[in-house]
Amino acid sequence: MKEFKLTWALLILFLAAANPSFAQSTVYTPATDLTLVGKVLPTQQVYHRVDTVDHPDMPKAVKRLLTNSAGLAIAFKTNSTTISAKWCTSPRTTLSNMTAIAYEGLDLYIKKDGRWQFAGVGRPNGDCTEYTLVRNMAEGEKECLLYLPLYDETTSLEIGVAAGATLQPLPDPFQKRILMYGSSILQGASASRPGMAYPARMSRATGLNFMNLGLSGSAKMEKAVADMITTIPADAFVLDCVPNSSPDEIRERTAYLVNTIRQHHPKAPIFVIPSTVRENGAFDQEVGKRVQAQNEQIKQEVAKLQRSGVKDLYLLSYPRQLGDDHEGTIDGSHPNDLGFDRMLQQLQPQLLKILRKYDLAGR
Repeated sequence: MKEFKLTWALLILFLAAANPSFAQSTVYTPATDLTLVGKVLPTQQVYHRVDTVDHPDMPKAVKRLLTNSAGLAIAFKTNSTTISAKWCTSPRTTLSNMTAIAYEGLDLYIKKDGRWQFAGVGRPNGDCTEYTLVRNMAEGEKECLLYLPLYDETTSLEIGVAAGATLQPLPDPFQKRILMYGSSILQGASASRPGMAYPARMSRATGLNFMNLGLSGSAKMEKAVADMITTIPADAFVLDCVPNSSPDEIRERTAYLVNTIRQHHPKAPIFVIPSTVRENGAFDQEVGKRVQAQNEQIKQEVAKLQRSGVKDLYLLSYPRQLGDDHEGTIDGSHPNDLGFDRMLQQLQPQLLKILRKYDLAGR
C-alpha cells in the first residue's frame, strides 16, 4: 500500500512538471464583476450594444447586429501567471471572409512599458469554449484588456486566474466617448482578431474611447437608426456609413442624420468618412462606378450642409486609399490587417488634428 501511494505521488509530481496547469487550478469570475469597456448604451443583455426593445422601428437586420459584441472589452488587473476564459456565443455560422477568432473568439492585451501589447487569443470551439489565453507569465500585477467577439452575440463570459491570484476591475483606460457608426468595415471585417478592428486600434493608440456601432451591410442611415444614434451620449460622432448606402440613399438621408445629431448634440464635432477603395472595382466596372458615385454624392451632401450653416462638420479623405500594391483586402471589399493599418495612417491624424480643437485629442 505504501508503494502504491509513493508511486501515485511520483506520478502526480511528474504530471505537474510536464504540465504546470495540471497542478494549478483555475478560479473563474463572471466578467460582469469587472469593467466593461466600449459600451454604447445600457442594455438588459449586458453584451449587446443597444437595447433594441427601446427602438422598435429599426430594421430587423440592424436589431440583430446590435446583439453582436463588437467593440466591447473587459478591463481588469491580476497578478496571475495564467489567464483563461470561458465564454458562450450564439449558434451562428462563421462568415467565410473572417477568422473564427475575430468572429466569435477573444483577444487579450496586456499593458507593457505603458503600451497595450497583444498577449493571446481565445480560440472558439463550438458555442461554448474554455481556453487558456496566456500562461507562464512573470509574477507581478498586470493590466489587461480582453476584447469580445466582433460578429457574434456573447451570451456569457468568465475570466479565469490561478487559484490564490488576485483579479480586480481595472478603471476604464479610455476617456471621452466618440461614437463611430458604419459598415462591416467599421464593425471589424476582416481583421484577424477582435482587437485589430480599427476603432479598437485607435482607442489603444490614442487613449480615446472609440465606440463601435458597426452594422455589417446595414449602415444605411435609416430614420429610426438616426433617431437612436441621437440618444447616445457622445463627445463626437464619426459616420462611416457611405459603403453601405446607395447614392440615392446618401442624397435622401444624410441631411436628416447630420441635422438630427446636431439638434441633440449642438457642440459635438461630426466627421464623415467616404468609402475606401474596393479592390474588386479595378476590374468589375459596376463596383468601381458605384464607389465613385457614392463618394461624389457624400461630398455634395456635406458641402450642402456646410453651406446651410451646419458647423463643426468635417469630411475626411483617403488620399492614398489602401496603397498601390492592391494587397490591402481579404476579398476585394474588406480590409485585411494591412489594409486597416493603411486606413489608420490616413484617418487617425486627420481625426486627432480636428479633435484637438475641441480638447478631445486624448494623450
